[in-house]
Amino acid sequence: MVRRTKEEAQETRNLLLDTAEHVFQEKGVSRTSLNDIAKAAGLTRGAIYWHFTNKADLFDAMMGRVTLPVEEMQKRVMDKTIADPLSQVRACALNILNRVATDVQCQRVFEIVSHKCEYVDEMAQVHERHVEGRAQCLKKIEQGIRNAVDKNQLPATTHARHAAVGLHALIDGLISNWVLDQSYFRLAVEAEKIVDIYINGLKATPATAARKRSTATIKKAKPASRKSV
Repeated sequence: MVRRTKEEAQETRNLLLDTAEHVFQEKGVSRTSLNDIAKAAGLTRGAIYWHFTNKADLFDAMMGRVTLPVEEMQKRVMDKTIADPLSQVRACALNILNRVATDVQCQRVFEIVSHKCEYVDEMAQVHERHVEGRAQCLKKIEQGIRNAVDKNQLPATTHARHAAVGLHALIDGLISNWVLDQSYFRLAVEAEKIVDIYINGLKATPATAARKRSTATIKKAKPASRKSV
């Protein structure tokens, strides 16, 4: 009997989260009340408070359902024993982009986060948690970049922090723009090419590029002709 009750409670929780996604997407987070979600789910407001403290708590739980798998993969990026850390960083970036491109729930949640949420009033605490989450994500990516430098997969001059911020901004920007207008570009098809352009750019530092230009100039230069004496 207890087991059945736990199963029913989990079903109710999932129903509330599923409903919240759809209502948030339709009305926006700030214009959605807990009563709106309860009514859409065919439940009472009390049912929401049984599972969630407030709207911010519900919103965090909604986010967690799509971000927790990504966070698990990010942890592996920090593993210094990985033989090919750069491929792990690349795989982590492509994993989230491909999930958004193919998973309707991910698309819905990231659309809400990017375009349907204002971090004001009770949602201000969510903003603080998201800022902390971003900091942790950057820390993991930065460590992955450092591991790649240590394994000579990236130049020793690579600024790991800058590279991590750039990659994070690239992924965040791709997701935000694509969920706003999916005709903008083909995320499922082009994600790999876009990420590889960035990673290949990290491999070619300005100093390396300068040396290549210098070498090319020397090769093209013609030897000076000697005048007859």
